[in-house]
Amino acid sequence: MIAGKTIMFDCGMHLGYHDERRFPDFSLIPKRGDFTQSIDCIIITHFHLDHIGALPYFTEVCGYEGPIFMTYPTKALAPLMLEDYRKVMVERRGQQEQFSVLQIHESMKKVTAVDLRQTISLGSDIQLRAYYAGHVLGAAMFYVKVGESTVVYTGDYNMTPDRHLGAAQIDRLQPDLIITESTYATTIRDSKHARERDFLKAVHKCVAGGGKVLIPVFALGRAQELCILLDDYWERMNLTAPIYFSAGLTMQANVYYKLLIAWTNQKVKDTCVTRNTFDFKHVSVFDRSQLNASGPCVLFATPGMLNGGLSLEVFKLWAPFEQNMVVLPGYCVPGTVGYKLIKGKSSRIDIDKRTHLEVRCQVHMLSFSAHTDAKGIMDLLRHVGAKHVILVHGEKPKMALLKTRIISELGVPCFDPGNGETVEVPSRLLVKILASEKFLTNARQPILGYTEATSKVGDANVSDKILKGVSVPAVSGTQLGILMMDQHKTIQVLHSQEALDVLNVSQHKVLYRCYCPVYITAGDGGKGTAVVGEPALSLAEEGEISEELEKPSKKHCTDMEDTLGSKQQIEPIANTVKDIASMAKVAEDPHDTLHLKEEEGIALSSESGNVLQAVYTHLIRGIGSGFVRKQDSCIVANSLCIRVSPENCKKAEVGEAAPFILDCVWSAQDENLARQVMALLSTTQLSPLTTI
Repeated sequence: MIAGKTIMFDCGMHLGYHDERRFPDFSLIPKRGDFTQSIDCIIITHFHLDHIGALPYFTEVCGYEGPIFMTYPTKALAPLMLEDYRKVMVERRGQQEQFSVLQIHESMKKVTAVDLRQTISLGSDIQLRAYYAGHVLGAAMFYVKVGESTVVYTGDYNMTPDRHLGAAQIDRLQPDLIITESTYATTIRDSKHARERDFLKAVHKCVAGGGKVLIPVFALGRAQELCILLDDYWERMNLTAPIYFSAGLTMQANVYYKLLIAWTNQKVKDTCVTRNTFDFKHVSVFDRSQLNASGPCVLFATPGMLNGGLSLEVFKLWAPFEQNMVVLPGYCVPGTVGYKLIKGKSSRIDIDKRTHLEVRCQVHMLSFSAHTDAKGIMDLLRHVGAKHVILVHGEKPKMALLKTRIISELGVPCFDPGNGETVEVPSRLLVKILASEKFLTNARQPILGYTEATSKVGDANVSDKILKGVSVPAVSGTQLGILMMDQHKTIQVLHSQEALDVLNVSQHKVLYRCYCPVYITAGDGGKGTAVVGEPALSLAEEGEISEELEKPSKKHCTDMEDTLGSKQQIEPIANTVKDIASMAKVAEDPHDTLHLKEEEGIALSSESGNVLQAVYTHLIRGIGSGFVRKQDSCIVANSLCIRVSPENCKKAEVGEAAPFILDCVWSAQDENLARQVMALLSTTQLSPLTTI
């Protein structure tokens, strides 16, 4: 899932299984109804069965009707691969049919073909673009963008050009995530020329000794590459031993390769003017009557992993003879006969549960795979510049080693999830936000700083001396706004009054809670003195200064009620209070002190009124009695209301800080007044409960 959109990358099958395990576990797809509703689109990277083999089943049996994207060559060649697989599994192995010829063609009708570097838009949210992968004809990496989230899915790719295909090519996209194959996660292959030399030498030696050479290949991809190599070598060396390829599928594939020559490398394109590279001189069609024929030969037979078909049939006939040879030119999936040959420590191979074979022929594993090696993977990751990496399509122990290397050398997070495992990767999220004209107009004027001669509080003009010498920092160009989203999901910043009009709300109330610490000191005549504000320096007998009490630690908690979610309304006020607090001085006016008996301590619940009186007196000195009044155990100034309550019911002893809480409530129209009150209260060292 990418930014809320579900995209399926490839829909293949496991060639090592012949039961229901061959198909992906579609039950893992998040259900939003049927599969068409659950999946926004499917992207197929190339025509190999482990990437496309389950597509007809998913569309025609499971019922997916949504968009499917692949390149033009993949759409042309995929039906050949799927039909060949169906024949092998149903007609030759006698297995139950999973999909029919008709279903293959119906599935392909749902496909939208794309060209390289063509940007495809799916609705307003999804964009995708294909890049050359070099793995087989038509193979592509796909770049997908959903909103501002970006992903590159490589599929299978090759960073080294071969005789008919070029190397992978992709821009430096710097996506949030790259999902890369890791078939050869720890392998560094020899040079291509050295591998070709070893292959030709082994084949030549076998046929010169009268042996037969079996080369299991898939009909598309390596078959054409190796046919080009052998055809050229036979021409140069004047060899006469016949070279065959299995009839039908490979013949059709070669025709398509001729038609799709524009997708090959530049050398093949250049030579096609005089001779098409796929018009082989020494390669001919294989006939089944030649299975038991005497004499040397070379046979390309499908499928490539000896998991069925003609290649397995021929292997059973030729494997018992020492002069013969089987060449495995690429990767084999665990569970296939090819994999057992590579890993086998004995000459006995279990073809299936009932068939066993003594293998006496020569077995050569030559890396002609069109998958990139470990160096190529690292080169691609460095070039693309992804912020996160996920490894797929590999063996778990080797993927773990590559993962460690990527984290160490590239310094980016890397994951190697197992089947059914979920990985969450953060991505960029840029949100387009509009701003109203009223908000922008007001934002041009400074809110704090009070540069004008007077400030309007309530309905009267009051001198800017209301701040009573307290320095208020100017915050030029700052305007409080309300972030709102309408029914069309358009996000806009509105002026606070505009937001009230939109919501049909007359008042915008904010609950802002502060600590008002009251410190108990030893005063004259055995009295306990409570001072609102900083720990006071009280005069003791003979003019000595008493020891300053320990300051309390600031506490932070959240208790804010806001009908509009007004974090924007509170933050500048909280910051102003915090900035001014460092400059405030302890009040020395008698109105700020409360006299109680020391031995009795302070019963906090009974002293709320006294604290309220001290705060009231402090505000009168700063703003004036014309705007501040006491009413029903509250301090009121226009819509602003302040209540005082103790934090707890404990008694405060001498030397302790007894915190009181001030609940300050005001409406949007008194925002400036609330700022002034908060600034004045900061001179008593009120500590905001919440740093917002």
